[in-house]
Amino acid sequence: MNSLLIYHNFSINKILIFISFFFSFEKSIKSLKCRLMDSFEKLVTEAKACRLCESFLPLGPRPVFSIRPTSKILVIGQAPGTKVHKTGIPWNDPSGDELRRWLGVDRDVFYDPEIFGIMPMGFCYPGRGKGGDMPPRPECAPTWHERMRAQMPVVQLTLLIGQYAQKYYLGATRKRTLTETVMAFEEYSPVYIPLVHPSPRNRMWQRRNPWFEEEVVPTLRDRVHELIRV
Repeated sequence: MNSLLIYHNFSINKILIFISFFFSFEKSIKSLKCRLMDSFEKLVTEAKACRLCESFLPLGPRPVFSIRPTSKILVIGQAPGTKVHKTGIPWNDPSGDELRRWLGVDRDVFYDPEIFGIMPMGFCYPGRGKGGDMPPRPECAPTWHERMRAQMPVVQLTLLIGQYAQKYYLGATRKRTLTETVMAFEEYSPVYIPLVHPSPRNRMWQRRNPWFEEEVVPTLRDRVHELIRV
């Protein structure tokens, strides 16, 4: 009888220890999540206040991006145009309309940061050049990208839109031309999908390269919708 009582008390003590450990562990996890979110929010605030390139920006600094720690798909384009600079909404222009058509998503899904993180090579409008907008400011990506990507641990697919993103992220593995890089998109899967920029200026490129609509776009949609369902 005494041995049974001792065993019973020992079992209760083990249960109490387990319960105590469980709630202590749960509290530690919640504390860690709070610290990570605080770190993320501080980074976003810092980036929104960035004035690194101010003297080079004709319309002044207005960093435009949209990210969350839980973003699944990361969109890396070039830099905002004037309309995006004015509204502060990334891809809020005809290029964005075409990109969403390629992806097979509407605006509500595209602007859900739990699904799509949007982080251009240059956060601010860089101004006009002779043949269109200037390239993204070279200071931006080295300053912010690594830090932001570190705060998005669940990204499973990164879309590299245009030559600047592809040069920065693919490095020596990119092909001789943008067309060749996009054509070889399967070589970079499942981490990256390189894309031509969806600007209206590239409609002629799309007509000359029908394989993009026939091969790349369906693969892109399938991969994106697979991740949206997860």
